[in-house]
Amino acid sequence: MAMTQGRTGVLLVNLGTPEAPTPAAVRRYLGEFLWDRRVVELPRALWWPVLHGIVLRVRPSKSAKAYRAIWTEWGSPLLAGSEALADAVAARLYGAGRDDCVAAAMRYGRPSVAERLESLRAQGVTRLVVLPLYPQYAAATTASAFDAVSAVLSTWRHIPELRFISDYHTDPGYIGALADCVRAHRQERGEGELLLMSFHGLPARSRRQGDPYYDQCVRSAELLAAELGLAPERWKLVFQSRFGREEWLKPYCVEVLQQLPESGVRTVDVICPGFAVDCLETLEEIAITNQEVFLASGGEHYRYIPALNAGDGHAAALAAIIARHLD
Repeated sequence: MAMTQGRTGVLLVNLGTPEAPTPAAVRRYLGEFLWDRRVVELPRALWWPVLHGIVLRVRPSKSAKAYRAIWTEWGSPLLAGSEALADAVAARLYGAGRDDCVAAAMRYGRPSVAERLESLRAQGVTRLVVLPLYPQYAAATTASAFDAVSAVLSTWRHIPELRFISDYHTDPGYIGALADCVRAHRQERGEGELLLMSFHGLPARSRRQGDPYYDQCVRSAELLAAELGLAPERWKLVFQSRFGREEWLKPYCVEVLQQLPESGVRTVDVICPGFAVDCLETLEEIAITNQEVFLASGGEHYRYIPALNAGDGHAAALAAIIARHLD
């Protein structure tokens, strides 16, 4: 898949991470993340006192503890995994020696979108492909990445030719990579009675407002189940990471895990198809906290299937998506 014409840059955008698992670093990160109008759609005059008077005083210490539980010798799993994925995609697209044209950026935190775009500009990039690492489109994630890219490019005199990939929720390569990941995991650790597909939650009103996220999650789950040949009773879609008192997309992952043992399901495999790279929400919430919930409710075996990360199948799928857009 060698690509030699022109000078093309690729920017992979992931959500973000604090620079360290400390309350101070988490506070800075959350301050940027939760002030985004795409993330919290409240009037600024109402949200500012809540954010600075309550949330940023209480949440950083708790979140820092969770980050410490998953932090690695390379730092943040999300950042390390995203950069490894960028390297793998670069190898697929350009071969050796051109990885400077493929970069990973964090929408919140560092390396920022602005930093990575400036680096690509310094490389003489005249064409730019932006791929947010969210297979399913949501205004709170994908559109926010577009906002960040647009804000930077609005200050440039010479704007590169731009392609922005808004989603890839039905892409055969992506679905195939997920299926291969499930098969490999089950071959190594056995097959559970149920495959739980957990996607990040959003407020329920987002669907009424026209966000396609819910429908795209459903479609991805259906395609993955079909690829694996699963009967309807062998898989279930849920939503995780609910925050606040507002109604979010259902069914809730925690509630389903609490109910499964009562219905006779004692062994469950869990995968998070909406997360390209493992992060706090998969490694701490799903793999640790939710496992405790399931076992405390009477479950016997709970197995988390890691994200696609920088695996060969994932890199090949994303490189193929990018190449199609360049064609």
